[in-house]
Amino acid sequence: MRNVPSDSGKVGARMDSIYLPLVRRDLTLATRTPSQWINPLLFFLIAVSLFPLGVGPDPNRLSEIAAGVIWVAALLATMLSQDSLFRTDFEDGCLEQMLTSPHPVILIVAAKVSAHWLLTGLPLILLSPLLAVLMGLSFDGWRALFFTLMLGTPILSLLGALGAALVVSVKRGGVLLSLLVLPLCIPVLIFSTTAVQTASVGLPIEGHLSLLGALLALFVTLAPVAIAGALSVTGGGN
Repeated sequence: MRNVPSDSGKVGARMDSIYLPLVRRDLTLATRTPSQWINPLLFFLIAVSLFPLGVGPDPNRLSEIAAGVIWVAALLATMLSQDSLFRTDFEDGCLEQMLTSPHPVILIVAAKVSAHWLLTGLPLILLSPLLAVLMGLSFDGWRALFFTLMLGTPILSLLGALGAALVVSVKRGGVLLSLLVLPLCIPVLIFSTTAVQTASVGLPIEGHLSLLGALLALFVTLAPVAIAGALSVTGGGN
């Protein structure tokens, strides 16, 4: 009896053929131009580090504003690298070849967004313990910050990719990208900062994390389809 490949096998083969190689490609290119991912991290560190100097070293005061400061800095740092998410490939023609290839566009989008999160979101999460100590957060506050960053930074990458896809053919579209993406990030900012503040006073945050998880599931489901549609319109050719 002939073995018929299952649907899961087909999906795995497609991921091996385009998703993983494209993630490795973007990570390799990032090592050749380290400023694209180092600059957002430096901005994140400097922006958060300046607040203790500006408002004073009082740990109680710092802990009250820590959630908002860290999350706003994380949002702005993530946006620094979003404009180049598709633009480099658009300018050298690689994006057009990707879109006209037989591979599913959604997998291509997923690979680009995954690489962006690995270069921006993951380092922010790894730096969170240092910044939590710097801003006087308690252990419960840092734990809430960690979980909110884990759930929230992928949403920021997905929203940034959607904005980058819409303005990929616009020269100097960074300002337009910010206008498109920032309003969409407000719910993530509100839920995340509220969760950290709630945890800092010893209250449960399962509800906040559930809302963030629901937002993440929603954007993981819908955003790649929207990004693929936007690229098919704006990124089909130079």
